[in-house]
Amino acid sequence: MALLGILPIEHGAGRPRVNAPPICHNQPICGRYRLSRRKQLVEEYFDTDSGAEAWVPRYNIAPTQPVAVIRQNSKEPVRELSLMRWGLIPSWAKDSSTARMINARSETASTKPAFRDALKSRRCLIPADAFYEWMRTGKAKQPYCFEVNEGELFAFAGIWDRWKDAGGKWLETCSILTTTPNAVTSAVHDRMPVILDRDGYDLWLDPGMRDVGAVSDLLKPCDARLMRGYPVSSRVNSVVNDDAACAARVELAPIQDTLFS
Repeated sequence: MALLGILPIEHGAGRPRVNAPPICHNQPICGRYRLSRRKQLVEEYFDTDSGAEAWVPRYNIAPTQPVAVIRQNSKEPVRELSLMRWGLIPSWAKDSSTARMINARSETASTKPAFRDALKSRRCLIPADAFYEWMRTGKAKQPYCFEVNEGELFAFAGIWDRWKDAGGKWLETCSILTTTPNAVTSAVHDRMPVILDRDGYDLWLDPGMRDVGAVSDLLKPCDARLMRGYPVSSRVNSVVNDDAACAARVELAPIQDTLFS
């Protein structure tokens, strides 16, 4: 008897259709994402000043790499674009071993020493146009790509910090906040990155807003009706690969069940 493979996770006008069985969730969350737009388009979309840093379109952004972030100038209402290393190192850390903190749980960030000060006063937007998650089925892991409005730009809710190494060099690092999954992403993982509503950008970036409760209200799952997910090839598994093929949809082979054959 042949069983259908896991099919793409689609959105629709009503409730999203999820064609996948329940699975065990024990994977890291949001460890890769895509920002395939040119710098000029990102600056225009997020209304930022032009930063000095340049980059090429990226399709497989990984932890510890430089990533684009957007902050608001503390003295005037101007958004600024810059690069930081993905993997937050708190300012008080003795060494960089904590750089693995690529995500922070939104529900507990305000109580964790590594994140609470950043959530209060060092918030940022992390631009993207897709992110990847892996579905574990037995010993295999199938990567999926998730998009908003069929590939539009969006922003993760980010926090950042500044750390000085033993040589006196300053390093700015960031982390992506996560939340509970929506009906599209829950088929693959029990967490998802926080994708901010566009009308919440100003409040999230406001350096004068120190009310953690107010900004925490923005940290909710993205509306599933705006999202879609689809399987991609194992090419995205390796950070060496960073091209459009990483995000290309693939068809999954049927799973053969020979129990009664």
